[in-house]
Order: sequence, then C-alpha cells, then structure tokens
Amino acid sequence: MEINGYTRSMSQKGCSPDNAACEGLFGRIKNEFFYNQDWKNVTIEEFSRELDKYLHWYNEKRIKKSLGYLSPAEYKRSLGFAV
Repeated sequence: MEINGYTRSMSQKGCSPDNAACEGLFGRIKNEFFYNQDWKNVTIEEFSRELDKYLHWYNEKRIKKSLGYLSPAEYKRSLGFAV
C-alpha cells in the first residue's frame, strides 16, 4: 500500500478509540454476517452480493434502540435527510 502512496490508517497503531464508531461497525459486521457463515466455496462475487444484502438490511431494516427503535435509514429520513 505504501508503494502506491496509500495510507492504511489514520488512527494511532493499537489505539482503536481513535476510530471507535468504525471499530464497532466492523465488529458487528463480523459477528452478525461473517462468522456465522461457511465461506469456503464462495466466490468473491457471491461474497460481495451477500455483503451488499447484509448492508442493505443493516441500514434499512435493523432497528437500533439508540435511534428510537428505528433503522438508520428511517432515522435519517425522520430528520429530513435524503437516503
């Protein structure tokens, strides 16, 4: 990555509180989507489709107590944002 001029992370090494929201999201993705599947014979295209379906469900259907029992998309719409 460095050869191409990309920065891998903007956080300090070993300091996940620098990016707690992303760390939490990726933890949920791993626990709810990745770990409970057998991915041995799945192509990258199939994996990508399944991840897209999960992210759609996460944003459109999965309710959160902290958002008043709305999904993230419903919450944003309730504030007048386009989703």
